[in-house]
Amino acid sequence: MAELTRPGLSVVLCGASPDALDALVPPGHGARTCRTAPDEALSVCPAEVAADVARELEDRVAALDDDAVVLDVSDGWTAWRLTGPDSRDAFAYASRLALPDEGFVQGSVAHVAAKVVVEADALTVLVPAYWHDHVRERLIHDARVTEAIP
Repeated sequence: MAELTRPGLSVVLCGASPDALDALVPPGHGARTCRTAPDEALSVCPAEVAADVARELEDRVAALDDDAVVLDVSDGWTAWRLTGPDSRDAFAYASRLALPDEGFVQGSVAHVAAKVVVEADALTVLVPAYWHDHVRERLIHDARVTEAIP
């Protein structure tokens, strides 16, 4: 059975020209960078390193685009993580998105625009913060996942 947890993640937005983002070296610190639009990338990282990730992105993108912006937008996002051997099957009850082996996709999850970071052992679903309860309830009821008590 799949398990649902609430990971302690931060989201750092980098807005810059497409050429600058193409050339940008992703930050370290365990951040996963997701290209969400030609002129936008989100770096999803552990909350404790968000300031370091933002600083790295600011330093790197400034050399590529004078008009670039880097913002910690964590307050605008909520994340849910599905783990366990049945996590992909459970996810299929909440979304028709085709999941890669690893990487990033975006589209509808529980009828909400979402970003999904796919790892070998977990799926992390990011949605705007105001969809927090809706997505949690849909994952529990539709996908039949068990919520882990923190």
